[in-house]
Amino acid sequence: MFASPHTVPNTPRRAPLIIALPGTGSDADFARRAFEPACVARGFDFLAVEPDPRCVVASCRAALDAAAEGDRPVLVTGISLGAAIALEWAAEHPGVVSGVVAALPAWTGPDTAACPAALSAAYTAAQLRADGLEPVIERMRAGSPDWLAAALTQSWRAQWPHLPQALAEAAEYKWPDAERLRGIATPVAVVTAVDDPVHPLAVAEEWAALLPRAELHRITLDELGADPAILGHRGLGTFDESR
Repeated sequence: MFASPHTVPNTPRRAPLIIALPGTGSDADFARRAFEPACVARGFDFLAVEPDPRCVVASCRAALDAAAEGDRPVLVTGISLGAAIALEWAAEHPGVVSGVVAALPAWTGPDTAACPAALSAAYTAAQLRADGLEPVIERMRAGSPDWLAAALTQSWRAQWPHLPQALAEAAEYKWPDAERLRGIATPVAVVTAVDDPVHPLAVAEEWAALLPRAELHRITLDELGADPAILGHRGLGTFDESR
């Protein structure tokens, strides 16, 4: 448990702006469903970022840079790739970021040759280029839980025809390494789904052990599918004053 992100010792209370970054191939709608309910419950202003599929990382960082121009702290939340971007940006802006919620981390370090999320993104990008959007969506839906299939069908169609580029960029992204994680002094809530093979529990446990000020929350994919808002409630709960 950490001090509330809107409490600064010996200064008036300032409510943070909560910024949410979606994961690979996902969109602002899912990030909103994951984090906005917890923000509404706490009276926090909230912005879900819609990544540009032609430049996913740059567009997310641009949104964070714009948020940093304000006069209040920023609490960054991110899912999968969004979690990695959030932590990297937080490390570069320690005076601005009051906290991070890193949900479903997928990997540690720049070598993603064995990273399930990177392999999946690269494979899907190749299939999209070979077969087009709708056949790949059909195969994805056949092998995914209903909630995930619906979310990805929506975001993939919205990001087409640039979706293969977005997925390829995600597959090549270099995740923060152990040294980087050890150097992040910002409080971090790590949220993991214990039965998610693409975002392994072991990675979340590693992040929580490496980050100097981290709290780990465990959920299941069934819980996430039933209500994506569990990510926000568990993650932002780390920073509640009453805890």
